[in-house]
Amino acid sequence: MANFKTVMKSGHPPTLFAAFLYFDFCFAIWVLNGAMGPFITETYKLTPAQTGFMISLPILAGAIMRFPLGVLAQYIGRKNAAVTEMSLIILAMAYGFFLVHSFGDVLAMGVLLGIAGASFGVALSLGSGWFPPEHKGLAMGIAGAGNSGTVLAVLFAPPLAQAYGWQAVYGFAGVFMLIPLAVMIVFAKEPPDREHQSFKQHVSCLFEKDGWAFNLIYVITFGGFIGLSNFLPTFFYEQFAVTKIEAGRLTMLAALMGSGIRILGGYFADRIGGILVLTVVLLAAVGSFLMLTAAPTLFVTTLLFMFCFAALGAGNGALFQLVPLRWPTNTAVAGSMIGEVGALGGAILPNAMGLSKQYTGGFAAGFLFYAAFTAIVLGCLALWSRKWVGAWVGPRGKVLAEVAAPAAQPEGARQEGGLGGVQRA
Repeated sequence: MANFKTVMKSGHPPTLFAAFLYFDFCFAIWVLNGAMGPFITETYKLTPAQTGFMISLPILAGAIMRFPLGVLAQYIGRKNAAVTEMSLIILAMAYGFFLVHSFGDVLAMGVLLGIAGASFGVALSLGSGWFPPEHKGLAMGIAGAGNSGTVLAVLFAPPLAQAYGWQAVYGFAGVFMLIPLAVMIVFAKEPPDREHQSFKQHVSCLFEKDGWAFNLIYVITFGGFIGLSNFLPTFFYEQFAVTKIEAGRLTMLAALMGSGIRILGGYFADRIGGILVLTVVLLAAVGSFLMLTAAPTLFVTTLLFMFCFAALGAGNGALFQLVPLRWPTNTAVAGSMIGEVGALGGAILPNAMGLSKQYTGGFAAGFLFYAAFTAIVLGCLALWSRKWVGAWVGPRGKVLAEVAAPAAQPEGARQEGGLGGVQRA
């Protein structure tokens, strides 16, 4: 507790709290269509493939919008960018409440929900910007805990949709978005660590082999987390014929595990090595997906999803233990691009599950596909790590005693990049 107080005194806690609240509410709105998937599917009699696409669209839109919002934040400030984004979200919720009357409107709403998915980089950088380098990790962990917004969506959206109609949920979301907006305006202060990054610096890791290695791993860990978070309400409703509200509650149990375990993933990665932790969690994910192909009982399925989410959440934390070791002079921009590509990967799983249901009559093929994909990435990690260990990281992914800067660093890169710190989804 004393150490926590020391960390808080070193920065600006009101800004950190405002950043957490901003990210939490944005994440909840980002996954809103997924939480209401059974209601929307029933209303428009969607095929499984259409449902999968509808659920994946906000994920794709949010991933694409992350980079433009990050660039905007460099020029108008992170607080102003957050206020602008939340104001646009409120307008988008008004569109959902008043103008969504067809499946085409739902798809358009999915694109608008992507505005909320763009928040992660700004939120984490804003929350950690007032803290010194030795405490930025904890500050970003606190702000990043806002991905628990998934829990808010799956817990509250189904009961509200049942009572008032699912279109009304957009209206409720718009009203509640006024809370983080007010907190941001009143309590947050723009951090002093603002710097500009060129477009070349932002995309530099996309031209390195290691950058794509990290991207693929994050497609599994974070992409799996956000993809499953969106699809599980529909899965539980269709697979086990539970009520729409029960489907949301079951999803909440799994999502809560993934949000909470992320911090532990980073903690153990620091102590036993990020490569080792990633190896273990990817093995756990492969095993979970394979066991789910057997269509076990509701109780066992829920436990398997909780275990799978815990593995994916720990993998998210472990991956970002390695990012600053590989890109020590431009950690922020590397983390930003890895986070964006990982979020794009979140669209894979809902579509795979929807196509599996439509063409095979069940979800087993979708789970098998993702298990195989994860196993391939796990095998690649074993090969990649042979080159990494000794070059820029120690055994099992621990910090190397004397880390030489990788040769592929972009000229002129700086320690604290565009949004002022390591960015994580």
